Amino acid sequence: MNNILLIIRAKTYTFCICLLLLSVISCKTETQSTEAISTDKQIEKFYLSELNHCINTLDSLSSLNNTEDKIACYKKARKHFKTIEPILAFIDQNNYKSLNAPNILQIQEEDATDIKIKKAFGFQVIEELLHEGPNYIAELENTISITSSRLKLVKENTYINFKDHHIIWLLRNQIVRIATTGITGFDSPVLAQSLLESQYAYQTLITILDIYKGKFKSTELHKDLSGLILSSIQQLNDDFESFDRYNFIKTSTDPQLKLLLKVQKDWNVVFPFEMALSNTISSLFDSKALNTSYFTDYKSDTTFLKQKELLGKALFNDTRLSKNNTMACATCHINSLAFTDGKTTFSNKQTRNTPTLTYSAYQQLYFLDARSGSLEGQIVGVANNHDEFNLPMDSIVKRIKQDKYYEQTLNALYNNKRDDFNVRHAISSYIRTLNLFNSKFDNNINGKENSLTDSEIRGFNLFMGKAACATCHFPPVFNGTVPPNFNDTELEIIGVPETAANKQLDDDLGRFYFFNTEERKGAFKTTTVRNIEKTAPYMHNGVYQTLEEVVDFYNKGGGNGLGFEITHQTLPFDALNLTTQEQTDIINFMKTLTDNDVSNKEIL
Repeated sequence: MNNILLIIRAKTYTFCICLLLLSVISCKTETQSTEAISTDKQIEKFYLSELNHCINTLDSLSSLNNTEDKIACYKKARKHFKTIEPILAFIDQNNYKSLNAPNILQIQEEDATDIKIKKAFGFQVIEELLHEGPNYIAELENTISITSSRLKLVKENTYINFKDHHIIWLLRNQIVRIATTGITGFDSPVLAQSLLESQYAYQTLITILDIYKGKFKSTELHKDLSGLILSSIQQLNDDFESFDRYNFIKTSTDPQLKLLLKVQKDWNVVFPFEMALSNTISSLFDSKALNTSYFTDYKSDTTFLKQKELLGKALFNDTRLSKNNTMACATCHINSLAFTDGKTTFSNKQTRNTPTLTYSAYQQLYFLDARSGSLEGQIVGVANNHDEFNLPMDSIVKRIKQDKYYEQTLNALYNNKRDDFNVRHAISSYIRTLNLFNSKFDNNINGKENSLTDSEIRGFNLFMGKAACATCHFPPVFNGTVPPNFNDTELEIIGVPETAANKQLDDDLGRFYFFNTEERKGAFKTTTVRNIEKTAPYMHNGVYQTLEEVVDFYNKGGGNGLGFEITHQTLPFDALNLTTQEQTDIINFMKTLTDNDVSNKEIL
């Protein structure tokens, strides 16, 4: 069976998957133009050649005895892997993810009877094991063997049949991947080769553009885009800690995205549907860069959407949704506080801090312990919670329909009998509008202002580099949803203390409570850093009142760095060794992520 060229979450875009299967994995007997056959075969030849080199180099690693020789050999294999990254990540997303996974346990929890816990393999794991010493030789060799076998499986199942829109998607994904994970050190945990490896991936984009040179009506456009990528490669030839990531995104990433729009027009590209990244993205930090509808199960329900958002806003502020008529969504999610409540916990009946609803649309998991897969599902949890609304959805619907305005509006906008869903969808639709992307940082990086201080720019570069913040809080949303596909929202185990004295580990085990998976003890979802200036106190338990305390916690290496014994901590527990000024710079940057006029957000 031909290799699936694009894998999307099962619960989203089911119809779109069918379109992909029809357009990407067509039969070999399908009639193709000479040009299409030529470009596909050239890309496949290039891809398989690099893949073969990667496999052969990796296989030779185990025969070496000297550690330095092994590391040198690994770097060569890694170079070939990063060279094929743009293609592999597009045509075989799942295998790319496995081959490039961090060295932490991979846990899948479908239900209590189907929990899979797997050790990671792939290049990041090999990179770390190479530096662990002689006691890890057997584990190293086993990991190399598994990685090589997977690469060989990928090779045997390779068949490329690209349409023009696939090439645009591939190019765009890689441009965004480099800007959001490539330059952050996300997948080079020990050798810190991220900038060099990004150069390898960029060089592949040039190779692809050259293969498609005949497709360009405008030779100047081909020259401009290739030239800009070459310039980016030169920019990346820099030291990891001193690299100016702010300038790189502003002068390389965004101009490339803008030129890619011109390529789409030059090629007359028609897209069959939208992915997470908008087909018209022109700036990484633009309000239209991401498709909000991609992150919901209810993508077809967009008729009268503005009116549904207004209905949702009214319901969001209505205390009649709670049993005692005393609590609305807005009670805990106050707009002037970026839709938080400013408290450690809302009441003494709650054990967790109220997270912001701003930018919550861009997630695949909801609640801090990830127990819901959608905003609509999260509302059910709030309704059923005895310490929150304490009123089941059917009773909420009955109350709402006693109001003639609500009843008439629901009937007019939805024209179906799914009142429970319709109420939840309306509220969720409103929440999905709370993403302004108009902060001081956004306006500056998009060229609308020139007001960032040197400290704020340094803070962004630290956040994206030395401080490793962006390896968990991914731009542009700065939450745990991984770009460029945005299919996964990550949970982390960081070891948050019980009090700000940092003497004892907090006893809230988070995700663990659902399936009693030992490896999930203390796991919580990574929330957005946007609007963080307004969302104190911080962490899942509201333990820290200031950003200074938060940064100090991470600088010390999280819970393990504080001396707690956390077997499965996902946060690197080595001290970051940030200076006082560097910590201040990071805080100053985070404060630039405060939306303008968030308290006056209007839909229409």
